[in-house]
Amino acid sequence: MASPSSSSSTSSAHRAGELQGSGMLSKEQLLHLFDRFSFLTSLPDVKKRIADAVQDKQEAVAVTTAIQEEIFQEMGTDPRFGIACLGKVNMVYESDQDLMIQFYKFIAREEMACDEAEIGPDEFAERMHYHQKLQEQQLEMLEQMRKFHLDDQSVILEKLCHQLESANFENEASVLSSEEIQEIVRRKVSPLFKPRGAG
Repeated sequence: MASPSSSSSTSSAHRAGELQGSGMLSKEQLLHLFDRFSFLTSLPDVKKRIADAVQDKQEAVAVTTAIQEEIFQEMGTDPRFGIACLGKVNMVYESDQDLMIQFYKFIAREEMACDEAEIGPDEFAERMHYHQKLQEQQLEMLEQMRKFHLDDQSVILEKLCHQLESANFENEASVLSSEEIQEIVRRKVSPLFKPRGAG
């Protein structure tokens, strides 16, 4: 079992066969990690490894973290140091928009790998389909809203905010049907003064 590299031996780390354990991961190293992780978590045997761990009452995120540590090991980086660097990406690379986009994609990829393992491939595919449909409905709603005057759009958005709050920000509440939008504009009454169902 490797002990943490001391800072005095960092300069000769690679020659001594030790792992990188200080400084910060470069952009190239991070992009390599992101690509490799995305590739590995798309493989059936890796998906099975995460799902098996979940079946075995382990946390899916513990397995995805272990996969990241294995990639760091391949890269010649101390896994603990590598994981610690991931926690500093936001701070160190905040002005590098390209890297930050890739970083958030990497985080989303890890969440998806965990979700798929926890709920199973069928339900996961169903959920992805549901989210896609929801996005289409939201886009449709925005296109519908653009047809109205700005004052009307404000009223519609206010209604949508109230709907989201009362539904505890459930996804379904983020969409208004064409009929609901027409009704809001026709009444032009804030839901604060006339709650739904009030007659």
